[in-house]
Amino acid sequence: MNPSPPLILIGKEECWLCEQAKELLFRADIAFTEQSILGDLKLRQRYGLRVPVLLNRVSGQELDWPFDAALARLLAT
Repeated sequence: MNPSPPLILIGKEECWLCEQAKELLFRADIAFTEQSILGDLKLRQRYGLRVPVLLNRVSGQELDWPFDAALARLLAT
């Protein structure tokens, strides 16, 4: 059983910035899961104007867009 990657990309559907962030993470081969703010009122209130946000679920650190692959890798550690 593989543990979930520590990074969560918080975003929403039909968000072109979220798609750019996803593409950057894919190209850099950085493992992440996705969480949409649309189905969760607390997430929408916290991140609604900030998406996409990269969150390290272990440390709680957040990285607002725009970010690059090097910053995403640092956040993953």
